[in-house]
Order: sequence, then structure tokens, then C-alpha cells
Amino acid sequence: MIVAIPVGLWVAYTDLSRMKITNAAVMTLFAGYVVLGYFALPLEAYLWGYVHMIVVLIIGIALNAVGAVGAGDAKFAAAAAPMIATGDIAPLLYLFSLCLLGGWAIHRIARMTPLRRLAPDWASWTSGRRFPMGLPLAMTLLAYLGLVIYRGY
Repeated sequence: MIVAIPVGLWVAYTDLSRMKITNAAVMTLFAGYVVLGYFALPLEAYLWGYVHMIVVLIIGIALNAVGAVGAGDAKFAAAAAPMIATGDIAPLLYLFSLCLLGGWAIHRIARMTPLRRLAPDWASWTSGRRFPMGLPLAMTLLAYLGLVIYRGY
């Protein structure tokens, strides 16, 4: 989905800079699926996307309740879920683990080097042990959709 590119960049930026994934970003991604998904997908796949969203939202709420993820992370994952094919769950989790490790390493290295001066006011630099999960979540969504396009379906 073409709307995922600007929204993914928006989510990564706001989570890095403010440690917040905005509701506006989540709703934009969801609205993109509602409108574009209807025209781009077979009706059955389109409707199953809503089931994916509900399942991921329930899991996200549970993880947020125990303090494992932020509310914005849970909502963003739920809004992205309809764009993920059920058969791609295992490769998606592998891709997410790579994006999580890569995003964490890049963020921690940048935080400890002169690169930090490029954006000195970002909240994620001084967030202690908290990590802006919007970065790897957005990386995962964009990489997944790129791979889907590359594979031709």
C-alpha cells in the first residue's frame, strides 16, 4: 500500500523524536487500508484483513496492559496487520526480529556518537532503557511490503 511509505516514515520520525506514535498516523494507515484495500484486494482477503487487525489489537492491548509495549506501538501494529498475508506470519516475525535488532543497534550507536548532534532534541536519546519501537515496526512494514512487491504479489 502506497500510503504505508509516508506513514511508516512519519511513525519512525515521531517515535524517535517524541517517543510517541500519534493517533493521526495510525488512523491514516488504517484509512489507507479501508479505501485502497477495497480496490486492490479480492473482497475475501480485504475482509480477512479486519480480522487480522482485531486479533493484533487484542494482543497489543494485552501486551500494553503488562507493560511490554506502548499503546501507540499496539495501535500501529493493529493498523498494519490487515496488510500482512496470513501465510506470511513466520517470515514477517523473522523480518521483524531483524528490524528490531538492526533498529536497536543503529539507534544505540547513533546515540553514543556525533551522529546524535544531527537531532540533539530527540526524546529517544534520553529515554533511558525505553526504545522507540515505532522505528522497527515501521521498518518491518515497509520492508515486508517492498518484498511483497518484489515477489510480484
